[in-house]
Amino acid sequence: MLLSLDSSAVTASVALTDGDRVIKSEFVNSGLTHSETLLPMVKRVMGDNEFSSLDAVAITAGPGSFTGVRIGVATVKGIAFAGNIPCYGVSTLEAIAYNFVDENCVVCAVMDARRMQFYNAIFKVENGIVSRFTPDRAISIDDLREELKQYDSVIIAGDGAALCSQNIALDNCKIAADDKIYQNALSVAKCVKNKKTIAPSALMPVYLRQSQAERELKLKR
Repeated sequence: MLLSLDSSAVTASVALTDGDRVIKSEFVNSGLTHSETLLPMVKRVMGDNEFSSLDAVAITAGPGSFTGVRIGVATVKGIAFAGNIPCYGVSTLEAIAYNFVDENCVVCAVMDARRMQFYNAIFKVENGIVSRFTPDRAISIDDLREELKQYDSVIIAGDGAALCSQNIALDNCKIAADDKIYQNALSVAKCVKNKKTIAPSALMPVYLRQSQAERELKLKR
């Protein structure tokens, strides 16, 4: 069985799967901090299943909210270290793209990085296969607008989708449907199928850039 978690943005989700079978999953967008919600969700989703029965634990390791990513990675490392369970660390942006494996489309995954920048990657989804046009990156809205002009049709998804779409204002771009707009633990589970596990000690957050606190501290030096 695979336990998958996401706490990289405003939402949080947990899923327990066995191959393609979903045993149980939870998704919340309650506004509570992930430190309050994530472990209780894990306990409810696991139910009577023991952690020792897990084959692996997966987490969106970033990019995303600095606090949310840290909480998610720390939670998974704690579960994995205790049971010597292998881990998967996946890109939050790639997990968003896996919401669209039932479509043939171009997905622009965006997360709000503040100051009119976005964490972003662009993906092609065709016949259930997700491939990349770009790596994960932090990009300005102006640069992203110019890049998206080359595609016939683009679906914008992620917690930055509304802000991105509003400021890009391109006719070839549309916002994802509500049930596909956010990354979630079930898309994380799909994302790991062709990936290799890593040891808990090797699982690290992926930030793409320094936090605001780190940037302000650097300016003071």
